[in-house]
Amino acid sequence: MQWLYLSIAILAEVIATSSLKAAEGFTRLIPSLIVVFGYGTAFYFLSLTLRTMQVGTAYAIWSGVGTVIISIVAWLLYNQKLDAPSILGMALIISGVIIIKFLSPQG
Repeated sequence: MQWLYLSIAILAEVIATSSLKAAEGFTRLIPSLIVVFGYGTAFYFLSLTLRTMQVGTAYAIWSGVGTVIISIVAWLLYNQKLDAPSILGMALIISGVIIIKFLSPQG
């Protein structure tokens, strides 16, 4: 269940973060509600993950995968440019998550 909880936490965080731009400094109601609900959901499911996973491991995966996904979402929705160093950095983040998941006893 810890991986399901962590996946939900990541998805909720990505939805919330991608809605921040549309919230325009919390001046637009619906995007602002999505941000608040998304982050609340993300932290709730992250807290459930921490019942069985070490905080450092969970946070590294949560923040790393979330960073990569939100960068892709920003590229698709907001025309954010992803240059070669950005793509290389994201590949290294994903490599780190894979190493944690499959080689670390805490993963």
